[in-house]
Amino acid sequence: MTHTRRRALIATLVAVLGASVGVAGAGHLYLRQWRRAAAWFSVVVGATIVLLSVFVDPATLSLSDPAAVANVEPASLPTAVTAPVFALLLLNALDAYRLAARGPQTADAPQCPACGGELDPELDFCPWCTTRLEWEAE
Repeated sequence: MTHTRRRALIATLVAVLGASVGVAGAGHLYLRQWRRAAAWFSVVVGATIVLLSVFVDPATLSLSDPAAVANVEPASLPTAVTAPVFALLLLNALDAYRLAARGPQTADAPQCPACGGELDPELDFCPWCTTRLEWEAE
């Protein structure tokens, strides 16, 4: 299995596990795509809030009482809320896979001589295979 394919599968697994606990953008965090992770998290949380405000009876869900919001069971929510949120979480996982599968973004990105993984210039080892690296002084 190539490094890019392995990285894509791990990013997808992290995204799915994050989505299963309601955290969008976990796969993007694994890929060090901080802005994209924050964007996915914001979109999913924002869409959830909008859908809850439109489709859930305000008497059932008192937004002024955080404890009441925390005690709402997902199974008790209407499909008009859960289906779009599930779709957004699925798209989030697919985006993480696509982003990881296309490989390094720039030709300038340093790669590990042993495994070919993308390197962080601030580290003196490869985070993928732990090979010690010697950086040339600039």
